[in-house]
Amino acid sequence: MTQVHEEGFELGTLAGPAFARLRQYLGLAEEDYQATLGPSGPYLQFLSTSKSKASFFLSHDQRFFLKTQKRQEVQVLLAHLPRYVQHLRRHPHTLLARLLGVHSLQVAQGKKKYFIIMQSVFYPVSRISERYDIKACELSRWVDPVPEGSPLVLVLKDLNFQGKTINLGTQRSWFIRQMELDTAFLRDLNVLDYSLLVAFQLLHEDEKDCHSIFRTIRSVHGAPISGGPEVQNRRLLPNVPNALHILDGPNQRYFLGVVDLTTVYGFRKRLEQLWKMIRYPGQSFSTVSPARYARRLCQWVETHTE
Repeated sequence: MTQVHEEGFELGTLAGPAFARLRQYLGLAEEDYQATLGPSGPYLQFLSTSKSKASFFLSHDQRFFLKTQKRQEVQVLLAHLPRYVQHLRRHPHTLLARLLGVHSLQVAQGKKKYFIIMQSVFYPVSRISERYDIKACELSRWVDPVPEGSPLVLVLKDLNFQGKTINLGTQRSWFIRQMELDTAFLRDLNVLDYSLLVAFQLLHEDEKDCHSIFRTIRSVHGAPISGGPEVQNRRLLPNVPNALHILDGPNQRYFLGVVDLTTVYGFRKRLEQLWKMIRYPGQSFSTVSPARYARRLCQWVETHTE
């Protein structure tokens, strides 16, 4: 669906009915979705350490994340949409980012741009102290930290994470199992180069008291109740916003989610892998087969959690 606006731009909505049903399944009211994306406040653009030429934005309340995409990436996403929805329904507590919509924007006679909208993994942002983008490799995976006191917020990478541990306590086994399920799904889609986002937030004393035994199991809106625990791989959810991407350890709260699901291991990526093997012998890099990529990220999770 394309809407032509008097201000001189065209806004397109791709797979609108499918995403509307998905938002309803995720318990997101359409009025709430439209209000957050509307003109009530400015979007926040931020600098990315990604090598891609994509632009990144947050909605004014920092609840939704917007990222520009290439046309081919949008085609991949839409082709995988039915299986993505099926995975969410089968595993309602999946760590995969919740995709909410795909749109196009054309200003005057300029080039049409595409962007996706998803729930931000790093929400709510208050008290988050560190943010990381993990691909379980070394090449180009270091970011110079900002000086102390700087207002800039950077998402750091694998080499910045050295010496750190995600201490999940009793929830470690759930996290490892869900990562295995999610990466196996992406492997079957022939996808690679996705990232595990990780953020740290120090728990307050009163939050430590209630994290170990939750009073209730928060259900996912619309999630099917059929199937055993192995099929659903459910867990106890904290009574906080964005609970599906939050795990509480003994002292820290961790924001965790898997993003960037549109890179296919095709001919160009195979050539890139061959070139990197010749150019960077003995170094680990992101362009490997989907099976190896999934296995390596799961190994990273096992190594860096306790």
